[in-house]
Amino acid sequence: MGMTPEHTDAGHALWQTCIDQLAQELPEQQFNTWIKPLQARVSDDFSKVSVVVGNRFKLDWIRAQYASRIAALLTQLYGQDVQLDFVLAPKEAPTRTAFSQAMAEPEELSAQFQPPASADGALNGFKNRLNSSLCFDTLVEGTANRMARAAAMHVANVPGQLYNPLFIYGGVGLGKTHLMHAVGNQLLLNKSDAKVLYIHAEQFVSDVVKAYQRKTFDEFKQHYHSLDLLLIDDVQFFANKDRTQEEFFNAFEALLAKKSHIVMTSDTYPKGLADIHERLVSRFDSGLTVAIEPPELEMRVAILINKARSEGSEMPEEVAFFVAKNVRSNVRELEGALRKILAYSRFNQKEVSIQLARDALRDLLSIQNRQISVENIQKTVADYYKIKVADMYSKKRPASIARPRQIAMYLAKELTQKSLPEIGELFGGRDHTTVLHAVRKISAERQTVSELNQQLHVLEQTLKG
Repeated sequence: MGMTPEHTDAGHALWQTCIDQLAQELPEQQFNTWIKPLQARVSDDFSKVSVVVGNRFKLDWIRAQYASRIAALLTQLYGQDVQLDFVLAPKEAPTRTAFSQAMAEPEELSAQFQPPASADGALNGFKNRLNSSLCFDTLVEGTANRMARAAAMHVANVPGQLYNPLFIYGGVGLGKTHLMHAVGNQLLLNKSDAKVLYIHAEQFVSDVVKAYQRKTFDEFKQHYHSLDLLLIDDVQFFANKDRTQEEFFNAFEALLAKKSHIVMTSDTYPKGLADIHERLVSRFDSGLTVAIEPPELEMRVAILINKARSEGSEMPEEVAFFVAKNVRSNVRELEGALRKILAYSRFNQKEVSIQLARDALRDLLSIQNRQISVENIQKTVADYYKIKVADMYSKKRPASIARPRQIAMYLAKELTQKSLPEIGELFGGRDHTTVLHAVRKISAERQTVSELNQQLHVLEQTLKG
């Protein structure tokens, strides 16, 4: 898609579009850690792009991991070969406001599940790993997150008292991580010498492995047990890791004993966590457990308008409504859609309008409009409950299979246009009365069993994308 930019800031637009594309391709944590802080200088004739990197370690890592993809993207966007090189940023007095400098050490790279690179510094010179831009002021409030936000604010302002531990759960991209950083940033505003640590559960696992290899468990314990506030993301990653669970249990007990506060997030409520010791699950559940739901329409509109403003653009309300109606699943998807629209607007030098949004999101909207199939429901439910897809149409009747099968039948009735006999046929030639029984049973239980309601909520969110 070669194009000849005419504007003086076309170089910036080229680089920004490349960044926007990488944001779509990379897991959020990787993107925020490595790509987002980068600045670029584009030569007048667009033949050369110099990427400015904060330090030598980052420069080597980014060149090794991302250079070929960035070069290919720039060439594809410009339509001709673009030479890419990396330069070190000139040394400046350190400032704590820029995320890029706060992140002098890399976070773990969760997507490839490779061991965290050079995180040793975390145990020596103290780093809180907080993103200073994620605070309560930048979090849009709505009914979907009101209770979790109120509890998080209480913890930030009166740590060690109520709601300890605070356990926040919900699907991806709903703002759990934002809330955690907000708690840490608020506490540091109130008490600048507080020892705060934000960490992803995978990083904790990695620290345990390192301490095990190097026989440095005393330093490990001293580090974690000395905190005033521990913020730990995605605790479902502790599944099947016995030594990690044991060390986390010890840290948990030590921190509670000294009235330090613990905030955790997960993709499911404590009792829904698989392969985690019962004594740990009961600790998770001993404070306050709150859910963050997918945002309702008005909240999605507010998020889009606010986010656009923070990016230096105005999004008309009718465009925000159009996007919010079509992107329902989570905040991350909304932000991705917004990035596409702003990049499309910059590149084509057109005002943001509904038609422009429709053009920019053409691929996304065609996916949204595709019908959910019964086959997709069967596969998704089978994956979720860890059974085989073949079990959906087999004659087997054990509860571990029969229940997910009934749930899949219920979802097929709710989310597709198929009739009961058609659904029965797709579940191994079962009678329509079997399907009706399943639909009524799950529908009634959903009203009274909150665990089932939460599981269905996650499945519906996954299927609707």
